[in-house]
Amino acid sequence: MRWLLSFTAALLFALNAFAQTPAADPSKKIDELVRLLQDPDVKAWLDSRKQGSEPATPPSPSANSTLAKWEAGARARVNEIVAAIPAIPTEVAAAATRARQDAISRGYAPVFVIFAGLIAFGLVAEAIYRRFAVRRDTLVGRLIPVGIFAGAMSIVFFAIEWPPLARLTLLAYLSAFILFRLAAVLLSAAAVDSPLRRRLMILFGVICFAVATAAIGEPLGVPAPVSEAINYCFSVIGLLLAIEAVWSIWAGSRTWKVAITGFLVILWLVWCVGMKGLFWIGIYALVLPGILRAVGRIALSFTSDPGSLRGILIARGARAAVIALAVGWLALVWRLNPDTLGQRDPTAVALFYGGLKSVLILVVADLLWQVARGWIDRTLRVSTTTTSLAPADAARRARFRTLLPIFRNALAVAVAVMAGLIVLAQLGVQIGPLIAGAGIFGVAIGFGSQTLVKDVINGVFYMLDDAFRVGEYIQAKDYKGTVESFSLRSVRLRHHRGPVFTVPFSELGAVENLSRDWVIDKFRITVGFDTDIEKARKLTKKVGAELMEDPELGQHFIEPLKMKGVEQFADYGIVLSFAMTTVPGMQTYIRRKAYAKIREVFLANGISFAQPTVQVGGDDKGGGAAAATQAIRAQQASAATPAK
Repeated sequence: MRWLLSFTAALLFALNAFAQTPAADPSKKIDELVRLLQDPDVKAWLDSRKQGSEPATPPSPSANSTLAKWEAGARARVNEIVAAIPAIPTEVAAAATRARQDAISRGYAPVFVIFAGLIAFGLVAEAIYRRFAVRRDTLVGRLIPVGIFAGAMSIVFFAIEWPPLARLTLLAYLSAFILFRLAAVLLSAAAVDSPLRRRLMILFGVICFAVATAAIGEPLGVPAPVSEAINYCFSVIGLLLAIEAVWSIWAGSRTWKVAITGFLVILWLVWCVGMKGLFWIGIYALVLPGILRAVGRIALSFTSDPGSLRGILIARGARAAVIALAVGWLALVWRLNPDTLGQRDPTAVALFYGGLKSVLILVVADLLWQVARGWIDRTLRVSTTTTSLAPADAARRARFRTLLPIFRNALAVAVAVMAGLIVLAQLGVQIGPLIAGAGIFGVAIGFGSQTLVKDVINGVFYMLDDAFRVGEYIQAKDYKGTVESFSLRSVRLRHHRGPVFTVPFSELGAVENLSRDWVIDKFRITVGFDTDIEKARKLTKKVGAELMEDPELGQHFIEPLKMKGVEQFADYGIVLSFAMTTVPGMQTYIRRKAYAKIREVFLANGISFAQPTVQVGGDDKGGGAAAATQAIRAQQASAATPAK
């Protein structure tokens, strides 16, 4: 959690930087100058100086440079603040006295007593709510009591007409107290460890007190140098607390601890010399990744499905909001800090604001891409289950599994290219010549890689023709297998024995799809010449009905098993033809089951399968045929006799 510690310390350094006393009205200074110039003594002294003075040495050109002006301003500012540090106790006591006297003179209690009373009233209202409300251990449930506390105090505060100084003082410190409590709730929701939480609470308390003190400095009459010196003292306290937390809690190596400590000190020095823009850039580089992760975890607590559209919008939207706020704050710091080095340079200003716009563009592009990818991934997960769907729905989902991965890759490329071009345009780069040059370069690449272009174009037409989908078994030339995936130029086929083929689309040629819609499976069985054909047909119909009623096999049938009739007369028997219609991919498995069933039923009903016979002998052909017939009948009888 070093990012959170560094962030709190940096926030302590910088949030008070803008609470400075504005310069006096220039018109008053001009009137005073005119009055002095009209004084006779002043005129006489100026005349004497003109007569005795020598020509002034022209200023060095380097004194008018931006760097020299910035260095002189930073040096004068630091010297002024250092000189004002001894006056801090006196000015703070005087400001407290003014606020107290303002309240007492109007018949009110001292400001501290009023502040304590308002806090007590808010705590009582919160306690009443907790007594009667149902406790909810969620982020919203923890924020509601803080809202009750703030609302009760606000009602009392705005209902009474407080003295001017007391009103501003109460508003500043009550707001700081409410922010402190909100920070405590957020730290609890982020599940921060107890030792780290205590230190962070101390840091946030110092930050809130410092911001409130800086806000009331001008109304209470505290001089601007003294107010800024107070801010520097608070920043030193924050720096020391952050360094102590890094060395006592963080589990990193000693080298990393030294590096983080040095980085914090450098950031503090950068803030001291008034380079607020560079300071916040360093803070973002240190703490923004961790803040984004924490915000994402807190945002996901509001949804039960992080992969849903709502979950993606909440998580990514929260992170995008944090980045947008960070960019807006950096732009505000840059605009309100006139001493920033390079702010008056038009090129630097253009690059700075172009960079901020580019960050926002990339955030929006990332949000759009995450939403689109989430939808594609969810659709792909749903499309994997097709067993309980109608054939048309199953086909549509199979087509989704085929086309969506290609669409996802193409969308990623398109979003990246568009975001890159817009970023370059915001940075001042003329993208027109880049687009024209890319077109010419693309033509040259096309001529140099005709095979690659041919593969891509063939793949596009295969997809348009819906020639095959992921999960289908195809055969093209010498390649066959189940389609596993696609790329822009090739298809990945898994052979049924295990090997994987990566085939360019231009090498496929004519594609034989063995898994589309339905499959008619035909096979033949040879039986003896004395077989009763009608009996065999009826027995086959009975087998087909049994297969259709089977709970495992029946769902894969489209048309049942049937005997088509006599296919031909072979040398050793009659060839019978069978056919059935099944879903793709199941025909082989069902055919094996059908073979076993047909054999069992045929043998049980006296239908013999043809076997090759050889007649050996002389002229007694009738005797040989009779012997063969007797042998076949003996085999049938032994097969029909049940085993004991």
